[in-house]
Amino acid sequence: MLIDGEISFGDGDFAEQARQVEDAGYDGAWAAEIGHDPLLMLAGAATATTHVSLGTGIVVAFGRSPMITAMMANDVQTLSRGRLLLGLGSQIKPHIEKRYSMPWSHPAPRMREYLLAMRAIWATWNDAQPLNFRGEFYRHTLMTPFFSPRPHPYGAPKVFLAAVGELMTEVAGEVADGLLVHGFTTERYLREVTTPALARGLAGAGRDPATFQVSYSGLVVTGRSDEEMDVARNAVKSQIAFYGSTPAYRGVLELHGWGDLQTELNALSRVGDWATMATLIDDKVLETFAVVAPVGDVASIVAQRFADVVDRFSLYVPYALDAEARREIVTALQAR
Repeated sequence: MLIDGEISFGDGDFAEQARQVEDAGYDGAWAAEIGHDPLLMLAGAATATTHVSLGTGIVVAFGRSPMITAMMANDVQTLSRGRLLLGLGSQIKPHIEKRYSMPWSHPAPRMREYLLAMRAIWATWNDAQPLNFRGEFYRHTLMTPFFSPRPHPYGAPKVFLAAVGELMTEVAGEVADGLLVHGFTTERYLREVTTPALARGLAGAGRDPATFQVSYSGLVVTGRSDEEMDVARNAVKSQIAFYGSTPAYRGVLELHGWGDLQTELNALSRVGDWATMATLIDDKVLETFAVVAPVGDVASIVAQRFADVVDRFSLYVPYALDAEARREIVTALQAR
């Protein structure tokens, strides 16, 4: 299992953060689209590192045209000398229409076409293929030498697709190079829903599962004292409540018989009562969604739950976890 770290613009110089992730022995460094453009962050990280993989977790695909994403990704692939893992996600309808002012429809078929459009664009730049992509949602038929990047020796970046629902997961298996498993995913959902859907997508496209990677940013509650554990527990409960309020993720809760919880969380989110939402996440829900353990026990529990279904793992800790604790967990995971 490969172990990845994260970089964040809000935590300071992201190039320096990426260097620290590499020096700490992580296999990859991921940047999210939270307040800043992750591809821009990784462009800086590329010049500060030499071998760590650089991933976007995620770029909001439907907030950009395939051409814009393909061009920015191509630049980072060049700067990093082939180390980019382009993680894409659809986001949800309100954000696409109201925040990005972009069209929303049929997310799974649209995403499938989005990936195929990018591959056609990259083939035009790197393999001198004529650009003639004509789909239901996207059309790219014009590319002149003046606007074409020069070919580079690194090839197109690997594309990872974020998915929760079965249809999007099948699309990932069909056309992507990897799957980004959402943090709001339980072990049971991963095994009973995600993995079979991914297998259907891979089989339908006649693809070898050995060429595909599954990456999971798993929620972890940990610390070295009762006080640290309480802080971590409360932060992760708030994160679970936030995700659980989203209608698109209701299926995860329903699998466990907690559909009514999603209804309550959604109603509270509409009036902005975030504090009350967190109180609805009891310890059973918390321990279902997160690994809850002291620092020294985290690695063994993560390996037990996910080693046979996940290729890459990163710690999802929405609270302050000191560098030494992270290092201890990562070292233990890499030793397994």
